[in-house]
Amino acid sequence: MEQLKEKIQLLPAQPGCYLMKNKHGTVIYTGKAKVLRNRVRSYFTGAHDKKTQRLVSEITDFEYIVTSSNLEALVLEQNLIKKYQPRYNVLLKDDKTYPFLKITKEEHPRLLTTRKVKKDGAKYFGPYPNAQAANETKKLLDRLYPLRKCRTLPDRVCLYYHIGQCLAPCEFPVSKETNNSLVSDITKFLNGGHQSVKENLTEKMYKASDALDFERAKELRDQVKHIEAVMEKQKMTITDQVNRDVFAYYVDKGWMCVQVFFVRQGKLIERDVSLFPIYQDPEDDFYAFLGQFYLEDHHKKPAEIFLPEGIDPVITSEFLGIRAVQPKRGQKKELIELATKNAKLALQEKFDLIERKEQKTIVAVEKLGQAMNIDTPYRIEAFDNSNIQGVDPVSAMVSFVDGKPDKNNYRKYKIKTVTGPDDYESMREVVRRRYLRLLKEEQALPDLIVIDGGKGQISAAQSVLEDELALSIPVCGLVKDDKHRTSQLMIGDPPEVVTLSKTSHEFYLLQRIQDEVHRFAISFHRNIRKKNMFTSILDKVDGIGDKRKRLLLKEFGSLKRLKEASIEEIRSVGVPQSVAESLRSIIDDEENK
Repeated sequence: MEQLKEKIQLLPAQPGCYLMKNKHGTVIYTGKAKVLRNRVRSYFTGAHDKKTQRLVSEITDFEYIVTSSNLEALVLEQNLIKKYQPRYNVLLKDDKTYPFLKITKEEHPRLLTTRKVKKDGAKYFGPYPNAQAANETKKLLDRLYPLRKCRTLPDRVCLYYHIGQCLAPCEFPVSKETNNSLVSDITKFLNGGHQSVKENLTEKMYKASDALDFERAKELRDQVKHIEAVMEKQKMTITDQVNRDVFAYYVDKGWMCVQVFFVRQGKLIERDVSLFPIYQDPEDDFYAFLGQFYLEDHHKKPAEIFLPEGIDPVITSEFLGIRAVQPKRGQKKELIELATKNAKLALQEKFDLIERKEQKTIVAVEKLGQAMNIDTPYRIEAFDNSNIQGVDPVSAMVSFVDGKPDKNNYRKYKIKTVTGPDDYESMREVVRRRYLRLLKEEQALPDLIVIDGGKGQISAAQSVLEDELALSIPVCGLVKDDKHRTSQLMIGDPPEVVTLSKTSHEFYLLQRIQDEVHRFAISFHRNIRKKNMFTSILDKVDGIGDKRKRLLLKEFGSLKRLKEASIEEIRSVGVPQSVAESLRSIIDDEENK
């Protein structure tokens, strides 16, 4: 800590970005500051809440980059977050996407629904409240405007042509002007011109009803209802037709909730809620949120955005490249206030849930470290071996960060150097392969390694880490009882039992880790066995080489499905008649044994 304080004194009083590192040299947090010296010093002075204390307790070093302006620091911060993905920073996930309608930029355009907005020259409309709303709108537009439907043009016309939903450019000439006209009509409809289409459909509905064509009248009525449900039935209406996103946030107890209202054609159609801890000034964390919200292509930029007080619209506009406005009065100001109110309510409702979740995760991790007399194991990696009498031996590794699964870092291993059911040598091999690779690639090392087993497995792992790789990482073993439930925790050299209450959150955490790595290892082993059983039968058939094996495996996927297949179904994959008959015969022989 003294060394850090001395380094802080050398920091310049200029804008820039700072990168906080842990004992492994991994970047765990990056932020920006108008005055670097003041901001970085603030982490090591004064009182902080528990989550900030947790961050500071991990910091062993930092770097900084000076910029020429606050805006430049804002852009640099986004690039650093994208590069290092620090676990204490806000990292938006791709699961918060909404459906859009897309008109492709092709010779013969198509109308599609998508959740990914790309810079491909296509026209995008949305977001829509849900997939059903987008799909219903697309169905309506397909009936009204017959753009092509097929991804690749077929050799002859399809059903869509016969029901009037495609002009069939596969067989008939369709001019560029015709396509442009259809695209223009769809664009007008989606940009607010749906009212005239609705009136036209309503008029046709009454005419069909007067002509006693009730089936047609019902179809037209349903189309009118779709327009009303998707385009008109909204929560709030603004007189202009500008597409905009409305941002507001609320901060309490070191947490921020950001509410985003999506306003399209003057109507509030959906909202996005994000809740996360903050470690610097709320305004700076809000800028960081904005950058990821748009710059990472999570969301399509609208024509303009509304910002709450305290956020500079000029900097935001330059940063994002879109018009930023701070409403001062009237209905637009009320939208900001409504979003702020929603953010406050959402934050208050979530605090109990957050506290409960933290008790099961990060607090459990801290107590586990205390019980084992080691540094807090923020990153835990667990191993488990799986085999049946030494056949098809495999191992699996799962990773937990802050007490939660980090599935991007799960790994599977086929045992290569061990013959027969030797659990100790298998453990040595996978531990050696895992951490030799991390060292070579200079990736983050775990704070604790969990082994499924007792003294022998612990010693096997420790011998590789200490004697071969010169690593000092604590290794513990989880021993199961006769009912295959987590029973004891062992650590040390020689390993000794660590007493944990079986009703404690730290014990439940170990149970989750052990169950997860066991599940992952067993599922991997089953898949390997299925593939090996599948290919073992194919190896007996003359005329089936590697290429045909891959084709059969891709088509049938399992030995069970292959056994159920007829000769004709086997032939359909590209297998000659004689080879298919031979395979069928061998399968029948296996069944009769």
